[in-house]
Amino acid sequence: MKRLISIGEALIDFVPHQIGCELKQVTDFKGVVGGAPANVCGAYIKLGGPAAMITQLGEDAFGDRIVDEFVGHGIDVSHIRRTDEANTCLAFVSLKEDGNRDFSFYRKPSADMLMSADVVEKSWFEGAYALHFCSLCLGDFPMKEAHRRAISYGLECGDMISFDPNIRLPLWKDHEELRRAILEFIPYAHVLKISDEELEFITGKTRVEEARDVLFTGNVELVIYTKGADGAEAYTKTARAAAPSRKVKATDTTGAGDAFIGSFLYQLSRDGVTAETLKDLTAEQMEQYLLFSNRYCEYSVQGSGAIASYATAEQFREYLEK
Repeated sequence: MKRLISIGEALIDFVPHQIGCELKQVTDFKGVVGGAPANVCGAYIKLGGPAAMITQLGEDAFGDRIVDEFVGHGIDVSHIRRTDEANTCLAFVSLKEDGNRDFSFYRKPSADMLMSADVVEKSWFEGAYALHFCSLCLGDFPMKEAHRRAISYGLECGDMISFDPNIRLPLWKDHEELRRAILEFIPYAHVLKISDEELEFITGKTRVEEARDVLFTGNVELVIYTKGADGAEAYTKTARAAAPSRKVKATDTTGAGDAFIGSFLYQLSRDGVTAETLKDLTAEQMEQYLLFSNRYCEYSVQGSGAIASYATAEQFREYLEK
């Protein structure tokens, strides 16, 4: 299989031992490696595909831990830069009874935000399968231009481009600036993944069918619409599929959406689907991909943290056989 590359933040999520209380009430945390683009690499590689992360970390113990854990998972860290100009990003999380989360980020700025476009090299993208990115690093700081450079190289090299906005409103003083950034970068992507919580913010519409003109713009050939416990849908310009989710007791939903898109990209790569052939996906194919990724997500939310909660291919096969 070809390599997945993600660009963006890698951080330490401090997840609480207590559930069902506000962040200010949490007294005991456990640090786990996370960050949405990194999590997508984690899902892809745990299922059997090679993956690499592009980011910048601080010259600190948290950056060391992230690199060590990535190496342990098999994620290629050769494109990770280190700096003493800022610290590694940290996120403190509180969990509600249903497993949903609230965040407080320590990122003013963090090392990832300061990564320059000048360090991004075209050779990284040659022979890769896809480049995946999110919106957290699309603010008015150097990492936005690093994204733009990476996407440009990825497109030149024929890679599939995947975008999951993964919106974190507390990190943006100006929410309209965030919406503009997302709309600016959507046309670069071949695959766009959005959640039911994000659709109206991005498009002003409450139904995917009403938002097609906003979503299917530029390069976009596949829109994946996730609805949590209500399942997921997938759209090309000519086909539509839907798949339900099974009800399970969620322990921690951290990284669940990343598990979904990571496992979806894995399936596309496994089956040799390219940016050029996305438009030819049938409803039946998309339904099978959605069912697989729903179940993979289901496995994840019953564990704690993000990458640590993702199943290997063998674990997932055993889970599906139960």
